[in-house]
Order: sequence, then C-alpha cells, then structure tokens
Amino acid sequence: MVTIKKYDFSQSREWDEQVRNSRNGTFLHERAYMDYHSDRFADCSLMAYCDGRLVAVLPANREGNLLCSHRGLTYGGWLMPAKRCDATMMMDIMDAAAQWMREAGIGQLIYKPVPHIYHRYPAEEDVYALWRHGAELVECSISTTIDLTAPLPMDRGNKSGLRMAQRAGLTVTESEDWEGYWNMLSKVLADRHAAAPVHTVDEIVRLHQSFPDNIVLYAVTHEGVMVAGVVMYYTPMVAHSQYIAASETGRELHALSMLFDTLFTEAKRRGCRYFDFGISTEEHGMVLNRGLVQQKSRLGGRGTLTQVYSLEL
Repeated sequence: MVTIKKYDFSQSREWDEQVRNSRNGTFLHERAYMDYHSDRFADCSLMAYCDGRLVAVLPANREGNLLCSHRGLTYGGWLMPAKRCDATMMMDIMDAAAQWMREAGIGQLIYKPVPHIYHRYPAEEDVYALWRHGAELVECSISTTIDLTAPLPMDRGNKSGLRMAQRAGLTVTESEDWEGYWNMLSKVLADRHAAAPVHTVDEIVRLHQSFPDNIVLYAVTHEGVMVAGVVMYYTPMVAHSQYIAASETGRELHALSMLFDTLFTEAKRRGCRYFDFGISTEEHGMVLNRGLVQQKSRLGGRGTLTQVYSLEL
C-alpha cells in the first residue's frame, strides 16, 4: 500500500539520499539547491512510501489550489529508484498522490517530468501514469542536444572560427571570477536582449560553493582579459550550458567556437553522454527563437523536448 506524506525540512537527509539513489534525479533536486530560494516558494514536496519504505519523491511547491512541479527548477517529476518501482508501482503512487491532493484541497497538478537525457536508466513510468489519469500536455519547449557518443561535426563556420580563435591566442580555463563574469554577462544581456540573469551573483556563488563539482564557470581570455564565458551544470548524464555570453571582442575573435570545442572534450572526460545547450523557446514553447536554435544546431546539436503536463483533480 502506498502512503503519501508532505516533505518536512527535518527529512532533508532522507530526501537527498533518495535523490542520489534515483535513476532520474540530479543535484538540482537536492535540498541545498532547492532551498536556496525557499523564501520565494511555498514548498509542498511529496514523499511516497510503500509499506513504510520510501520509494519516490516529488519536488513541488503550492500556489493556492495548484500543486506545481517545483517552479524554481527546470524539471523534476517523481524521482524513482532503479529497483522496485515499475509501472505498476508508479500507477499506485499516482493514485495515492491524486487522492492526497484532493484531500488537501488541491484541484490541479502542473507536472514537469525529467527529460529523458537526464535518466541514468529509463524512467518514464510517471508520464504513462499521468496519461492514464487524463493529464494533458500544456507546454512543449525544444532544447538542443549533442549525443557525445556519436557527435555531429561543427559546421564550416564554427570550424573556421575555432582556427581564428586559436591563431588569436585565446585560452579557455575554469574560473572563480564570478563577479567579473556576471558583470560582463549582465551587460551583454541588457544590451542585446533587454534581459538580466535569473540568478544574482551571490546566489550563483552560493550554489557553486554547495556543488563545486557540478556548477563550474569557464572563461575565455584574450591577452589576460575575459571575453566570453559560460556556466556549466554537470549531472551524471548531461553537461548543460547556460549563461553563455561573449563581449564584442569575444564575438570578433569567435571565442564561443573555441569555448564549446573545449567543453565538448571536457564533458566526455567527465563521462557525460549528452551536451545540452538548453531551450530556444519563449512564451511556454509557442515562440521559437529561430536564430538561437540554428546557432546551436551549427555546433552539432539536435532537438530534445522539455514538457509540462496539467492534471485536473
């Protein structure tokens, strides 16, 4: 019999152990990552027990009568162990969770399953159980991903750019100059996109300090000056790039071609199967940034999906 309980902050150790032993969880689902912005979200994460044994956890927050796959995370449905959690168990978990939500006054579940590229072993039983309960797909965004076991080559323009960057003497290294990079990143986002980083520099530094092996800043320098960079999130299966930026000099010298060529090698060294550039869509997937997705595809990436489901209770 499956029992659903709301997570309590005193259970952080039990929660993190479940995440680390799951086949589809990543460090983003550990409490040190989830709780850095706990003041912005009313945590309502769920824990599923079978005969007293924890079998799955669901990172979530509550917004009135909505239960949402945690809004502070890009992805995160039920996180399941490799053993003793097949489709029959997930059906029982979803049945019990739906009943718990109704009794708690929750009328709708917004659910973001973990994309398959992050799975250490197949883990899509939750999507099947959602469909059986009548859930509808309400958002579909496209990311761009390279399979590092059989990568497609960069296009001719990026190969030429790489040679130009090498001739100019650019170098790529890990960096701890988060403040310097955030200043450059913020200027580029403001000037080119009228936007700002989601994280403040203090937040990203705190997350890096909590997960130094998973969150890494890389900088491209020219004559000692930072001209480009990226923040990498490393999980067991995926090297995910975000906060990519290049100064005007960096763009002229094709710094990003060198940066990504270096990072593909580093991702393989770390044992990642995939390199993911992130989504290229806006307005819940309805607007495709054609230039951005083409830029990523020229580096060898192709499409993978990030999906959101809605379940009326």
